[in-house]
Amino acid sequence: MAHIEFLDETLRDGQQSLWGMQMRAGMALPMTPTLDKSGFRVIDLAGSSMFEVQIRVNSENPWESLDLLTESMPNTPIRGGMRANASVTFGVTPDAMMDMWMRQLNVHGCRSFWIYDVLFNIDKMHRLAKVAKEFGSEVAGSIMFTSSPVHTDEYYADKADKLSVCPDIDTILLYDTAGVLDKERMQTLIPAIQANARGKPIEFHSNNILGMSGKAYCDAIELGVRILHTASRPMANGPSVPSTEIMTRNVELLGHTHNIDTSMLPPVAEHFEKVGKAAGFLVNQHHEYDVLSASHQIPGGMIGTLRAQMAKHNLSHRMDDVLMETAKVRAELGYPGMATPFSQLVGIQAVLNIVNGERYKIVPDEVIQYAAGFYGDPVAPIDENIYDRIMSSPRAKKVAANPPQQPTEEELYKEYGTRDPDELILRALMPEADLKRMREAGPVQRDYPMLSSPELAEVGRLMKVAQAPLVQIESQNLSVTLRK
Repeated sequence: MAHIEFLDETLRDGQQSLWGMQMRAGMALPMTPTLDKSGFRVIDLAGSSMFEVQIRVNSENPWESLDLLTESMPNTPIRGGMRANASVTFGVTPDAMMDMWMRQLNVHGCRSFWIYDVLFNIDKMHRLAKVAKEFGSEVAGSIMFTSSPVHTDEYYADKADKLSVCPDIDTILLYDTAGVLDKERMQTLIPAIQANARGKPIEFHSNNILGMSGKAYCDAIELGVRILHTASRPMANGPSVPSTEIMTRNVELLGHTHNIDTSMLPPVAEHFEKVGKAAGFLVNQHHEYDVLSASHQIPGGMIGTLRAQMAKHNLSHRMDDVLMETAKVRAELGYPGMATPFSQLVGIQAVLNIVNGERYKIVPDEVIQYAAGFYGDPVAPIDENIYDRIMSSPRAKKVAANPPQQPTEEELYKEYGTRDPDELILRALMPEADLKRMREAGPVQRDYPMLSSPELAEVGRLMKVAQAPLVQIESQNLSVTLRK
């Protein structure tokens, strides 16, 4: 019998995978006190992409949102996520700003962090872990799993050794973005990681894209994993992680124990299902096993981005071609792990190859930066012919001649014209026009109207099919006017 701890992903990976990070603070605040009392080891919440979407889409101040949410959950450590070398877009962020970003997340209440770097710039991960320890925060050093000929047990064991040797790293997080880990693979992988983890606990996060992650969690428990990442059922499965509801049940049926108060789970699920439906977001998702997904290994949230790009070019019917091209580009670029930023870089390059009808005719700056080594050393060598195509593209010479700069903190304050680190980070994240709209929108709303009823559902259906420029509906209880 083992004791299993749960880390809640409802407010971070769940909403990132299903809602595109568009969850407003007011959508969550009615239920965060309940989550806080449910017995989770940690509640995952913050990241730079959340900040960007809060500003750009919701016109809400993410620092204010973060304060409201952390204050509503005083009993559970709140987690922030950090890519070791970037907090802004898909480029490379100066170390001084990354340190500032870590400190400010701590100032605003985060006390647990997962730090990752797909190319394993271990020194940067260690540096950020040390900054987190200035506040006494817990740190998970992340191993971003991807399946390829070069990502062997030995490769990951080496990374576990280099992460666990750092005294500031408390746990090792095995993170399977594509949900491809099965029992056969884990039977050698997890022992190899454990052997070099210096006794530090192993966390497991698997996005349920292939519908296999619940089984993988059960198998991982047999292999010694004791911390599982789950989400409230409406925010779980599909491209998200398995549900807390099914995994607490599975843990019990397997004879293990946990600290989750399962009586707290239904009201949380009911709330987020209602909010998701009212806002028009995905809830209650399930995916079928797709062999192509195991090949391209694109995270679930990125699939939606690719579909939107293809629709923009009226090429939705060629989505399978893009996915197959993604698998090919991934191999040509040396099998980078399919997590931010490389899932985006590989996917966008694949779209451009299909849309332009000529492979690598257009190469984004970020792909050039990757080939030039700005992100770190590729896991495997880039295909020589493809490397030549990339570095002979029109912008390659200019991009390669401008490697990332490393300004000091004082130089950053001068560059962004403020001495307030919160404000500096916002200015670095988003254009001033977006920040202006955010400020004009006023304080963050603390609730969200549950606009859900049969009548409104009918209006929603009507909005999708109405062709006339003006539609009016009158009934005893409802009056609706739709104008295009």
